[in-house]
Amino acid sequence: MKKRYLLAGVSGVIAGAVATKLLTRPRDVNWRDSLDFIYNPEYSWFTRVDGARIHYQEAGDEKAPALILIHGFISSNLIWSNTLRLLANAGFRVIAPDLPGYGYSDKPRYARYTIDEQANALKRLMDRLGIGSATIVGASYGGAIAATLALDYPERVEKLILVGAVSNDEAKKKILLRISRLPIVGDVVTPLFLGSRWILRKRMQDMYKRMGKPINERMVASRHHLLETANTHRAMIRTARNWSASRIEREASLIRQPTMLVWGDDDNHIPIQHARRLRDTMPNARLIVFRNCGHLPPAEYPEKFVEVVADFCQARQSEPLQFKPRQSGLR
Repeated sequence: MKKRYLLAGVSGVIAGAVATKLLTRPRDVNWRDSLDFIYNPEYSWFTRVDGARIHYQEAGDEKAPALILIHGFISSNLIWSNTLRLLANAGFRVIAPDLPGYGYSDKPRYARYTIDEQANALKRLMDRLGIGSATIVGASYGGAIAATLALDYPERVEKLILVGAVSNDEAKKKILLRISRLPIVGDVVTPLFLGSRWILRKRMQDMYKRMGKPINERMVASRHHLLETANTHRAMIRTARNWSASRIEREASLIRQPTMLVWGDDDNHIPIQHARRLRDTMPNARLIVFRNCGHLPPAEYPEKFVEVVADFCQARQSEPLQFKPRQSGLR
């Protein structure tokens, strides 16, 4: 009997702690109150797309070739913080938005946060910024959005760069997406996972260990700051529940734009086999593999990433897509 009462008491304490955690979450982030967390704040701008306030960073000459950088799931334009200015210095007009539902952009309650919906939002953002066509760079889940943009609005995509890109629904087997998709359970557990600074730090440690550097505590704080809010949790859960990326792999042969696939050889999120399948299916695709690199080459090797992007973008469309890596981080 005592054990039963003890178990009930412990369960009540845990339930109370979880309820308190969920009820005391910040509703959303505010850009003006977050300057200590923002990288490159002098490049930040806001505009409206279909009624939603969208945050984006822009660097480079407005008359230069446009390069649009799309982040992935559980992310923001923070992943481009080390490449934004480097790409601008390489001669591009660089735009890195926070997708609707992410970062400092609005997180509309009415949005479904599908890949198709995000691709349309990017097209509308291009309209808003007066960009007819651009080279589109998509990382991870952002790669699925970039590929969808190329399929549905081919005239808006001059060239395509897919970085560790999602191209199917295999990621739905991963534990976080499986839990997030569960009714009620997902609504409780997902915010606890996303809001845990300890879990975030552990996830980032592998990358910094591979880079041979101490973990960047400011980067941990900046990412955690964006992932602990209720509106972000709602958007992430809805993204997981509406995840449908199998079209990318199924219709990859229809993507005719010159395409560069960029992968880390140690990517344990989107295995390199996915890159090889895309390369073998897409008519104008080449694969660049970064050695000793995980899921995000732009974060681990920003200078080398900028080099291969610049080489790819500056090649004339009639030229064969050949790359001669000049540094040991590539193969």
